[in-house]
Amino acid sequence: MAAGKQVMVIGADDSEESHYALEWTLDHFFKPFGGDTAPFKLIIVHAKPSVSSVVGFVGTAGAGILPIVDADLKKMAARVAEKAKEFCASKSVTDVVVEVMEGDARNVLCEAAERHQASILVVGSHGYGAIKRAFLGSVSDYCAHQAHCSVMIVKKPKT
Repeated sequence: MAAGKQVMVIGADDSEESHYALEWTLDHFFKPFGGDTAPFKLIIVHAKPSVSSVVGFVGTAGAGILPIVDADLKKMAARVAEKAKEFCASKSVTDVVVEVMEGDARNVLCEAAERHQASILVVGSHGYGAIKRAFLGSVSDYCAHQAHCSVMIVKKPKT
């Protein structure tokens, strides 16, 4: 990546909303500059959930399932990373770094933005209502309040 560029971190998962946020960002921040000549270094971050957060407490009887779940989580993370790279290449953006970090997406994205000294963090919005957001938590809401840089929340238009 070229020196002197600002850093843009984008959160990625396997959702339509995440894909839309990546597409929107590439179309608005990279395409006008011809892809790799954009004024940003692009770092895509996928937060791979930990096995314990997916399975919970299983005890010794269910311990045999943990390696299977971990392998599936790793495959999913690799698939998300590969799809993001391929999509960037289809938009003529090849100067991109994709990171997979284990943990809660809220913390992983804020930590990545801070570690890379990002000037902007981009996240998609699932558009949850107040009830769902209260139970599931909102990654975008958390990042907007906790990240040490500007946060852009990309909402997919309702059709």
